[in-house]
Amino acid sequence: MPLQTTEKIWHNGQLIPWEQANIHVMSHVVHYGSSVFEGIRAYTQPGRAGIFRLHEHMQRFRDSGHIYRMPLGYTVEQLTQAVIDVVEANGVAPCYIRPVAFRGYGEIGVNPLKSPVEVYIANFPWGKYVPGNEGANVCISSWNRLAPNTMPTLAKAGSNYMNSQLIRMEAEVNGYDEGIGLDVNGLVSEGSGENLFVVRGGVLYTPGLASSVLNGITRSSILTLAKDLGIEVVEAPIPREFLYIADEAFFTGTAAEVTHLRSIDRILVADGKMGPITTAIHDEFFALVNGTKPDRHNWLTPVKVKVEEPVGA
Repeated sequence: MPLQTTEKIWHNGQLIPWEQANIHVMSHVVHYGSSVFEGIRAYTQPGRAGIFRLHEHMQRFRDSGHIYRMPLGYTVEQLTQAVIDVVEANGVAPCYIRPVAFRGYGEIGVNPLKSPVEVYIANFPWGKYVPGNEGANVCISSWNRLAPNTMPTLAKAGSNYMNSQLIRMEAEVNGYDEGIGLDVNGLVSEGSGENLFVVRGGVLYTPGLASSVLNGITRSSILTLAKDLGIEVVEAPIPREFLYIADEAFFTGTAAEVTHLRSIDRILVADGKMGPITTAIHDEFFALVNGTKPDRHNWLTPVKVKVEEPVGA
């Protein structure tokens, strides 16, 4: 979906104009994919706005850099404040926030260690990610997710998403909304940019971290909300065929939020409609982020952005 520009982008401690946030074509990241990034949403509530699980996102951002020996040069607290600064400077909420760190212009060659680390944070309006208002039609991809000890899936690295691009493109050209990758053992992993949950017999299942999944912040939130709602949760290896007999299935992620799956490989998930457990989790998630229920887990960091008050009757 096309980008909607905003006024400012945070770069290495300074707010700069959007159009000046450029890099050289010979930057290391262009040739070798040496980047880590985050995706975060800010939500609006009546008269206020809040950024969803900001500290956890910034901790994962730092962790991703650490795994790739890419020191970001800023503490979690400094990065957290930088996100707040750019959102408030642009005055845009709700919005999507994209922190990214990468190896810049310095040396050529695979070894990144002598190329400088650049850190940028942008925010912009962004709506629904997974197509389909009546649920997503997805397929099992012919492309597997990354195998252990090849590329670290706990790092949210740009290079990992070359694999995601293959999964998403294959799905789209074959008439699906999204694809699901299997892990190296042929077990269910995740979507191209989403974690996956499946309901069977009233129990909520999701693949564990050993199945080459990203340790999603929204995934973690859904696990917490499910337990709040008294739903039994099991993190375990999931065989492909389990998806075909699921009572319900849904994606989660910063971009996807909570998106139910209508069909998998053209097999309807139950009757194709959002099931009761998915509905309960979906409604609880949006009630918290949109302010119709209290933020009992303190997941929203307030930002000073003008939010129009609803017009009274």
